[in-house]
Amino acid sequence: MNPFEEKPAKIQSLFTDREKNYPKPYDKNAVDPYTKTRIILMNGTEFEANWFCHQAARHTNNMDLRREMASTRMQEKNQQIDISLLKPENESQLEHTIGYEQLAVDLTAELAKREKDFYVKKALDFALLEDFDHLYRYADLLEMKEGIIAENLVGKYTEIMPGRPTVAHHRHPVDNVRRPINSKTADTMTTLATMIITAAEQQTMNYYMNVTTLARDSLSRKLYREIALVEEGQVARCGDFIGACGSWLEMALWHEYTECYLYWSCYMTETNDYIKSLWEKNFVIEVSHLHKVGELLKKFEKKQACEVIPNGEFPQPLSLHENIDYVRDILKNTVQYTSLGEEYALLDELPDTANFFSYQKKIMPKPECAPSHKVICEHTNNFGRDYRFEIKRNPVPELTDVKHDNISVGREKGAAESSGFKANGDAIRSRK
Repeated sequence: MNPFEEKPAKIQSLFTDREKNYPKPYDKNAVDPYTKTRIILMNGTEFEANWFCHQAARHTNNMDLRREMASTRMQEKNQQIDISLLKPENESQLEHTIGYEQLAVDLTAELAKREKDFYVKKALDFALLEDFDHLYRYADLLEMKEGIIAENLVGKYTEIMPGRPTVAHHRHPVDNVRRPINSKTADTMTTLATMIITAAEQQTMNYYMNVTTLARDSLSRKLYREIALVEEGQVARCGDFIGACGSWLEMALWHEYTECYLYWSCYMTETNDYIKSLWEKNFVIEVSHLHKVGELLKKFEKKQACEVIPNGEFPQPLSLHENIDYVRDILKNTVQYTSLGEEYALLDELPDTANFFSYQKKIMPKPECAPSHKVICEHTNNFGRDYRFEIKRNPVPELTDVKHDNISVGREKGAAESSGFKANGDAIRSRK
């Protein structure tokens, strides 16, 4: 599939009667978990496209270009809100949160398994263990507050157990900065991966920032607050990969191409007929947006779309599915790593003066008071142990105790063993 070879519809013809096209929410008790995660992913992708377009318009004084952007921007926002409304009224904030974290785990794992650039893969693997632990913390809160078992929500496709403890995710902001890829020379899937993961993590951060004040008790509010700030660091690491190697219109073309690829992927992998028809409809819209940006690129910058994206043929569809073995492998081998400058380092090899330790002492002087830790403690007090869904024992021995939450792994030297990150075969190129 090459979206540049598809015949686009006219932008103005894509504005339709909003009342007639009001979306039908899914049945939360019957929907496939990956239908929910696809919905969350496309919600975030549409937000990123819309918000990028706002920023682009603010960085040009060309009124003709601004008017062109306004039309596509409104359609992106309309797509986003309609996708958001697929969430049913009877699905609680915490239930929906489980979907966000399942998406983060399985999307990150799937992108990492495909990644040819070792530097990008390490970042994906590193973030994976953070989202994996967030899923565990929210799942315990969900059972404690609503009596709902999260393994049913994730369809038992994704394990729920401790990852790198959330208390270890708080790092000095300078250690979240990453070197950008060059979209002009990078593998197409690498560029897509950086844009996809940025949109997904940004959507998660925005959701948590917005719902924190809506939580109904202090512990829930504090947990959302803690993890929302962790997500800021993740968005920084992912977003830095995108870089600034192209003009605003060149990057707009990449945004539209990414949307086309994701809607096509969703259509190719969707199991719900109604939702599948929406993915098809939105794919048609995005093809029109892609061609429109191509026209603008030619008109205002005298460039052809093929100069920006030489090969428009899509990679294989992005499929969301279980990644239990992969996650376990990453957990076993990298749980004791942290971020250092633009790279990653084993805690045992860090000097005591490293930013990580000083920052931890400043913002988390009493780690036992961290909301992410208190959630597990309170659940254990109420139920006699934590809540987890695992097919076998945690691959990190220090994280197997179901009655005591470990807050040393990933924070303290010698708290666990880790052998390091692994590349995906011979095609990997190091970018040190």
